[in-house]
Amino acid sequence: MTGKPPFESVVARHGATVLRVCRAVLGPVEADDAWSETFLSAMRAYPDLPGDANVEAWLVTIAHRKAIDIVRATGRRAVPVAETPDNPVTADPIAVLDGDLVGAVAALPAKQKQAVAYHYLADLPYAEVAAILGGSPAAARRAAADGIAALRRTYPGATPGKGEPR
Repeated sequence: MTGKPPFESVVARHGATVLRVCRAVLGPVEADDAWSETFLSAMRAYPDLPGDANVEAWLVTIAHRKAIDIVRATGRRAVPVAETPDNPVTADPIAVLDGDLVGAVAALPAKQKQAVAYHYLADLPYAEVAAILGGSPAAARRAAADGIAALRRTYPGATPGKGEPR
């Protein structure tokens, strides 16, 4: 016995965090696919994961790779639409607010968007964000700070999920 918890408890404990990261990086439409692909890959690799591994960072790394795969695949195919609406109407004002924030995050450069998602949504330290993105912890901190600063300029209600950048 490896001393690791059953995989079902890993999904229950970290599933919401992985979904938030996927939504921040990909948007709500593709996030569910990335989440599913992340946990399918993780389930296959889980038996070989060392018992002392940071499971959350490991899952976010897998989600990052799945997100890159989805972004690449999306860039290669056209998305047909029957008709575009002139004025989209949403009955729920919170949904509009969330949509605006999602749009503001989506407009960030890739490194900033990922650094913000991994640090503020997944609560990973900058050293682990740097390991996922490649680069130094200082570069990850700078990308997250630049992303938060851009969000504050473009989206007035944007504040980090847990206070000021660390």
